[in-house]
This record gives sequence, C-alpha cells and structure tokens, in this order.
Amino acid sequence: MNELRRESPYPMVSIDEAQQLITAHCAPLGVEPTSSLHADGRVLAEDVFASDNIPDVPKSAMDGYALRAADGLSPRRVLAELTAGGSGTVRVEAGTAVRIMTGAPIPPGADAMIQVELTEEHNGVLQIEREVPPGFNIHTVGQDIAAGQLVLARGTTLGAAEVGLLATVGVSSISVFRRPRVAVLATGDEVVEPDAPREVGGVRDSNRYALLAAAREAGCEVVSLGIARDDYGLQREAILRGLEGADVLLTSGGVSMGTRDLIKPILAELGQVHFGRIAFKPGKPTTFASVGGKLVFGLPGYPASSLVSFEVFVRPALRRMQGDTRPERPLVQVRLLEPIKPSPDRPEYQRITIFWQDGQLVARSTGGQGSSRLMSLHGANGLLLVPAGTAVYPVGAELGALLVGSLVV
Repeated sequence: MNELRRESPYPMVSIDEAQQLITAHCAPLGVEPTSSLHADGRVLAEDVFASDNIPDVPKSAMDGYALRAADGLSPRRVLAELTAGGSGTVRVEAGTAVRIMTGAPIPPGADAMIQVELTEEHNGVLQIEREVPPGFNIHTVGQDIAAGQLVLARGTTLGAAEVGLLATVGVSSISVFRRPRVAVLATGDEVVEPDAPREVGGVRDSNRYALLAAAREAGCEVVSLGIARDDYGLQREAILRGLEGADVLLTSGGVSMGTRDLIKPILAELGQVHFGRIAFKPGKPTTFASVGGKLVFGLPGYPASSLVSFEVFVRPALRRMQGDTRPERPLVQVRLLEPIKPSPDRPEYQRITIFWQDGQLVARSTGGQGSSRLMSLHGANGLLLVPAGTAVYPVGAELGALLVGSLVV
C-alpha cells in the first residue's frame, strides 16, 4: 500500500520571492501594427513624435474680433468675418478689425483678439470696452504640441486621450504589443456548468468564468477550456491543448495535497514548477510553472483564493507581457474604520472598500474573509495588506492596500 504524502515537496516561498520568480519569466510578447483610431486599451510599442506644430499658425482662442493692440480703444471698421474652416486674404490695418470665430487663423496685421462679450458692433463699426495687450487670446504656433516633440512614449497604455492625441498628430497606424492569449481550465469531479443540473455537494463553476472576465479586464484575449475531471490523462490532455493555443494557462483547483490534486504532478512532468506554495492568505497552494516557454498558473479552487491570487500574481504578469511599464496596481495607505484581525502565520490580503473621508483614504472590510466566500470580493475595490501576527489592528491604524477598482464616492 502506498503511503500518502503528508508534506508538500515544494518549499514555501514568500510573496516577494513568488513575484520575483514570475517577473523573471515574463517578457513583452511580439509587436503588431494596428489602427491608432481603434487602439484603446493597447500598449504602445514605439515612441510617437509630432511631425508638425499644433497649432500650425496663430489661431483665435474664442469668438470675437482680431485687431491691432496698438489702436487702443479707438473705434475700428470691421472688414470681414473669418471662420475656423474658411479661407480669406484680408489684412488688418490700423483702425480696422476682423470678426473671427474660435479656431480661425489670425489674419495678417492682427496681433491680438478680443472676445465678443467685451465688444459692441453697430453698422460695421467695432467699439471695445477695454484695451488688450499683444498676443491676447491668441493660440501661438506649437503651443499645444511642438514639431519633433515626444507625444507618447513606448509602454503607454492607450486610453481616450491618447487615441485623440494620435489622431491630432496624424498617426493612423501604430505598433502595439501583442495581447496575451489566456486559456482557462477548471478541474474537479464536483464542478458543473452554472446552468447544468447540480448533484448534492456539487459546485457550480464560478472560477473559470470569473478568471476569464479578469483576464479580459487585464487586456487579454481569452479561451475557455471547459472542465476537466479528476483524471490524470484528461487533465494532462486539457493542459496540453490549452498551451498549444495560448501564451498563458490558468487552472482552477487541483493544487492542494489531496489524492485528486493532479495539477502539480502534471506540470512537473511537462515542464518546470518554479514554486508550489506561497506564504500568503488566501491562496497558499498557488502554483507557477513554465512548459515549453509558456506560463502556467495553478490557482486554488476556492473562489476568493482564486481571484485574490490572480490579482496579486497573475495580473501583473499579464500586463508585463503586453508591454505595460506600470503593471502593478496602485499601492495606497488607508486608515482603518474598524478593527482588523491578522492571520497568525501568513500575510493576508483582506478584501476592503476604500473611500475618501475627511480628506483621507479610509477602508472598511467587506465582511467574512473565508477563502470560499466570493461575496467578500463583491464591491471590494481594495486588497488590504495585513502582516502576520496576533495583535489586532485598531480603528485608526494605517496599512497599505492595493487599489483594484474605482474609489467609492
């Protein structure tokens, strides 16, 4: 009779050690061209410089009149009207002005413009309420962007403003880092699809769908591998299938010490397991391996453990692979609004809600922090970093937290 193993063959690594091991195996994927006009969410793989000054000529900052500042308060004869998209050859001489719209080029001879609210015009004669200095209300050449200026740097994640900037400087095609393709596999005889009949003791597969959503939110392409039963051959085949078509494989369940926890042995056979246990909570059995140059994360089966492990270890790796120069979630200091009890033996990432109060970031627990309680992540926008210990952190104490969502108003 074979003796059951009572100790894991994998040494316990610290959170820092685990993150360093993962980072050492992460590199940006290849580069591909894409339309800059539809590149929101992508990470730029090249520096973008402006080829022209913006604006390219002096322009009116608002609706009003272009004039000569030296004419002071003297009445002026209005020669014409210039619009932003129009054209004209009128020249402003002494004692004259031109009606002008926002964004229209300043005509020759004019060196200032006055907003319409400070003027009166009757029968083609302009009277202004106050004198204006040269350059008043004029956007100068290159004021917004100068020719040759670095507009966007390699590694920038493109959002609405960045897409607008690319359009502004006339760049319609850019190079971006390829998005990782992430395959997600659920394991376990007890796991069923959410809409399938569930036997007593069965578990609906929430982890796979939550991880697919988390990977999409991190900017990745995703593929679902379904559910693999607790059979060595079936799980091995599913892992190989996932690795064939993806850059990263995430598995859910099967990484603990039970006789049906098969993920670690399979990964050890196929590749190299870099670590199999982490001194943190929730998610101690989180596993990281590489197989043929592809990355594999074996995540725990408990829902809260699975998503917290993804946030702390997987998401930064996925962001690095797509060229993000700032892949980590922001780390902020928060003041506790209620006592927080630490775990005695491991650092813990407790789920919290972070918001502003009296000019300071404060935090409140989302309730029970059990590894199986997915409700602890519902509404959570932060992960509180609670060092191991026995002393309760009192109200008013300050701790670091990862900001994983928008601040609550």
